[in-house]
Formats: sequence, structure tokens, C-alpha cells
Amino acid sequence: MRHTHRILFAALILSCSSTWAQMHKVAKPEQVVRAVGVYEWTGDFAKPTASRLIPVSLFIDGKIEDAGIYVARPVPFALLSGNVYELQTAGIDKGYLDLSFARHLEATTSTGDLAFDDGWFGYGTVKPLAAPRKVAALKPSKTLPVLHSSASENAKPQTATNSTTSSTSSDDPDRPTMKRRSSDTPSSGTTTSSTTSSTTPTPSTTSDDPDRPTMKRRSDSSTPDNSSGTTASTGSTPDDDPDRPVMKRRSDSSDSSTTSSTSTTSQPADDPDRPTMKRSSDTSTSTDTASTTTSSTPSDDPDRPTLKRHSAEDAKRAHDTNSVVGTGALNDDPDRPNLHRGKPTSAMTDSDLPKLSGLPQNLHQMVAVSDAANRDPHPFTLEWDDPTQHAAVLEKMQTMARAQLAAYTKTPAPKAPAPTPAVKKTTPTATTHPHRTTPAPAPTPLLDEELKAYTLSYGGAATYIYSAHTAGTGADLRYVTIVAQDNGLGELKPAIQNVTDAAHLDRTPHMRFVDVVDVEASNRASLLFELRAQNARQFGLYRVIAAHSEQIFVTGTTQ
Repeated sequence: MRHTHRILFAALILSCSSTWAQMHKVAKPEQVVRAVGVYEWTGDFAKPTASRLIPVSLFIDGKIEDAGIYVARPVPFALLSGNVYELQTAGIDKGYLDLSFARHLEATTSTGDLAFDDGWFGYGTVKPLAAPRKVAALKPSKTLPVLHSSASENAKPQTATNSTTSSTSSDDPDRPTMKRRSSDTPSSGTTTSSTTSSTTPTPSTTSDDPDRPTMKRRSDSSTPDNSSGTTASTGSTPDDDPDRPVMKRRSDSSDSSTTSSTSTTSQPADDPDRPTMKRSSDTSTSTDTASTTTSSTPSDDPDRPTLKRHSAEDAKRAHDTNSVVGTGALNDDPDRPNLHRGKPTSAMTDSDLPKLSGLPQNLHQMVAVSDAANRDPHPFTLEWDDPTQHAAVLEKMQTMARAQLAAYTKTPAPKAPAPTPAVKKTTPTATTHPHRTTPAPAPTPLLDEELKAYTLSYGGAATYIYSAHTAGTGADLRYVTIVAQDNGLGELKPAIQNVTDAAHLDRTPHMRFVDVVDVEASNRASLLFELRAQNARQFGLYRVIAAHSEQIFVTGTTQ
């Protein structure tokens, strides 16, 4: 029998442990909605002469979509008015772009700079970052506290701000004191006072003052045994005061009438005019809510994805357009006029924001990111240890670039003609000259060199991006772009090598590096390139891991 009890007890423990193992909280996966674009402008960054936003990608539902065509009804989701984009450089915010409107352009010519004006573009105003709040510096106090102990050993130390005070506060005749009544004293008032006065330390203290206020605690022996009666306490305690307020909790049971009959009429709970607070039931709330949301639109869905809005009110309206219930407040009126300094961003038109057209020479580019959630910045820039490291890496990248240029311009040598039979002729003897060695050709000069270093992920290898071009025009003007990673042994392994010339851009587009960007909010950066052809262009995202590149996304062409 004892063995059977042990088996049952062991089975009970195993079943409980399996139940505990299954009782774990599964967090809801984060719904990431993140749009990436390229912001182009001319002139000053704070006050550009002309600007535009080109949508590139939209990460939603775990996939990368084309932001230029995703949910275009008619304006694409990424270009809705009120969306806010963070202008970044290698993951660090530099400003904000508040979209005012979007336009769909069609190229009027198939050649020239105007051929690139095709597709959806967004336009808005640039706002600087909010200045950090200045925190006042803490100043040391001029008055230092001094601790003084009282004469009694059990007394706590007291704090004094003036060191010249030599007497303690116990010498003050008006100082109130707290004393506890002994537990063995009877409940009568006269005996208590005589006992209290007999327990005072010395007759010279201020306790002999009849007007001295005292605080007393009711003794344990004064509690009556028969607590069921309504008039069991004596008249010496404060409980006998008929005007003393009493707080009681109303009983939830069905016999509340019996309880109320036993209570006295002096209790405030029996007052018919006594105000009470009640919480409405969940059923009534759900009924009222259901009646007001019977004709809800898809915008009432709390899980509906949205991008960052320029104000909290707009974000709330994006989630719930029927936020006004009944008459509502005055601020909920969508037609309520608002006073602004200047023209609001949402009311700006083409005349207020000059649109950028074509590809001017002084064109600047920057990554723009709009995320529904506020995320901490993640810098991807890799700082150089010293100028010597920069020079060493630059020399290695130049060597790889010149090798690619030499292979691009190399043409196959013509075949040698067939030898003819030799004819013997008598010729005079001539003096032979020593053979001269031809000097090595000078290295190809590289112009407008740019070398940037990044760390694409936490603990990732150093990634270097080099770009340059040669002198000349047409086929002589060649562009080269090299992306290489350090293998950990001081060697650079190329991941992307692109060489083309100005006359064959339609065959091999020029890879113009824009910046690195975190597309999926995973703290892993991808390389954003502009693939510029002769009369069209695209934008591509590349992921580089262990010196191997992969094109994860490319936009549609502008034609």
C-alpha cells in the first residue's frame, strides 16, 4: 500500500511539472512596417532649392515590397501626406522630411535628363532635429549638515544645519513628545494618567505641563471580549463618541437587509442622500461600443499598419477615423479651423515647394527611413584607427580597381600572318644595336576617389566601398566601383566589382553608392546603390556577408 502511494505521488509531481512547463508566455511577434526612400535635393540641406523623395522599398508582413507601387489608391502607401521620414547618414538621423503631397510624373522625352522624371515622387519640407534640453548643472550646498546625538543612548541622531547650536531640542518646553501606555494598566482614564505620570523619567521634564499634548495608544487589555454587542465599549474611549465617523464596506451578499437592521441609525452608510460611486459593467460598455462601431471602416482595425505620422493626433486618426462619439469635444471636429504661423505643410502645393527635375550636376542624395515605431539609432560607420590604416586600405582598393579597368579595356591581340618561305640573299654585314626595354606604362589616374568603411552588423567584418572614374569622354570615361570585406587576416576579398563606360551604360549600368540602410529593422545594414543607365535608373539593395553579395531587392525602372 505504501508503495502504491509513492507511485501516485510521483505521477502527480510529473503531471504538475509538465503543466508548469507549458504555462509560458508567448510574446506577440513585432509587426514591422518600414519604408525606405532616397531624398534628393540641390542647394543647402536646411533650405534646399529643389527637392524630391523617391520611394524604394517597403518592408511589411515579413516581405520587401516596391514602395512606388504598393497599395497605390491612387497614392502609394509610402507617399501618403503626413508621413514623416528620418533623413539618415549611416544610421544616424540628420533631420526629418514631412511629406506634403505626391505626384505621378510621366517622362515627356526618351532621352536627356527629363527622361528620368517618371514614376511616383514625394515632396515635403525638411525640419531639423529637436535641440537637446539643457540640464542645469548641480551646485554644491554652502551649508553642510552636522549630526548631533541626544543624551539618551536609544535616541536617534538628529540633524542640525548650524554647528553653533550646542543644546538639543529636548530642552524646548513646548516640544511635543510621544509616549506609549503600558499594556498592564486598566482601561479607566484616572488610573492611566497616574500610571503615565509615574513612568516619567524625571519630574524636571516638561511632562508635568497640564497643557502638554500627548499621543496615546489603546492598550490591548481595553478590548472587550464580547465584541458582538453594539454597546460593549466603555465611555472612556473615543469609540463612544456618537458623532465619530465610521467607514464600512457594503456587503455583496443577499442578506444586506439583516445587516442594515442591526446597525445604528447614526451610521452615515444609511443616509439615503449619501453619494456612491459605481463602475459600469463590461456588458453595457460593450453594447454601447458595438452600437457605435457597427459601420466601422477598415481603418478602425488596431493592427492596421501605418508609418510614422507628424503628430499624435494624425496617428490616432489614421487608426480610428470615427473617434468622435456623440457630440464629442470641440477639438475632435475635423473642420475646426487652426491658426498656424505661415502655411501648414499639408496645405503646400507645387508653387510652394519647387520640384526637382532631371539630374543636375549639384545633386545630393540621402537615405530616408519611415518606421511606425521609434527605434534607437544604430551607427554603421567604422572609424579609422589612424591615417596609416586609411592609406593602406586605399592602396589595396586602388590596386583592385586598376586591375578591373585593365581587364575591361583589354582587347584580344590580332593573329600573326603565316610565315613565307625564306629567300637567300647576300646582304652586307651590319652592326647590331643592343635591345632596349620598354618602360612600364604609368598607372591609370583615378579621379574623384571615395573610400568609406562600415560595420554592417554587430561584430561583423569591416566593409570597404571604393568608387572612382577615369578622365575622358564617351568610351574613354570609365566608372569603377569596388566593395570588399576584411577576412580577418588583413586581406581584402572583393564582393562587388563593377566597371562600365559612359558609352555603354545601357549594357552595364553605373553602380552609384548611396548609403547603408537597415531595411528590416534588424540592426543589419544593406548597401543601397543607384543603377544609372543611359536614360533610366533603378535602385537596388545588396546584402554582403563573408565577402559574398546578394541582391535582395531592386525597384522598377523609370521607363
